[in-house]
Amino acid sequence: KCRRAEALGSAPLAVADHFPRGLGPFAALATAAAATDRIRVGAFVFANDFRHPAVLAKEAATLDLLSDGRLEVGIGAGWLRAEYEATGIPFDRAGVRIERLAEAIPLIKRLWTEDNVTAQGRFYQATDLTIAPRPVQAPHPPVMVGGGGQRVLSLAARHAEIVALNPRATPVGTPDRRDITAEATARKLAWVREAAGARFPDLELNIIALRVVTTADRAATAHQLAQELGLTPDEVLASPHVLLGSAEEMAETLRQRRDRYGISYVTVTEDGLESFAPVMERLAT
Repeated sequence: KCRRAEALGSAPLAVADHFPRGLGPFAALATAAAATDRIRVGAFVFANDFRHPAVLAKEAATLDLLSDGRLEVGIGAGWLRAEYEATGIPFDRAGVRIERLAEAIPLIKRLWTEDNVTAQGRFYQATDLTIAPRPVQAPHPPVMVGGGGQRVLSLAARHAEIVALNPRATPVGTPDRRDITAEATARKLAWVREAAGARFPDLELNIIALRVVTTADRAATAHQLAQELGLTPDEVLASPHVLLGSAEEMAETLRQRRDRYGISYVTVTEDGLESFAPVMERLAT
């Protein structure tokens, strides 16, 4: 799968960080890096509550070294209650989980770039701690943070290099369908712009394409999806999380969204990779 993704032009290749399903992320990403030559690897995303920041910093630095500087570190506050309940990890309210993430990211970056790090935070402590080896990338691997709420997106705008404009999740872990509209995306972008301030021009904006459908009739397909998603056909066509049409039409749609929102980084799920390959080819030319 990794070699196929590289052949199709995908970059980077990301894995999720969940207990019930999927491979363990660090072993999977190390294998992906070893099996390929150029493709970047990363997580979409590491759950902050599953590891102490020092553990994540150490594992990520090692993986960046072993991949010759091809690592991208996505990190989130954790959101799937069922995983917390199954493991006994306390599922604190969202504000507390986001506060922990806000404390973790600067500590991780310090551990990547400084010697003898001492930190006495509300959630995390370190005393004269040095992480070796250091990451290959300077000053450190790019950090991606995303979400659907103002608080976590504001955190991302202040601390991350890549901001993912994600739909909010429902309690059972599925995307909130009302949060994938163009209006919702514009609102999130405004939050990011305000929180980032002078950093905003340097941020890379990411979005996940939940549906990639090759079709000769965009209107009919939009009507079909609208019934499934509880949106109008116009909302489906305008949603930055949906791509419909021929490869050329999808490529043009992405160009338009880049111009409108500044989104230059699009993530597709594994089942959409083959459909998206001709789009990547057109965007690369």
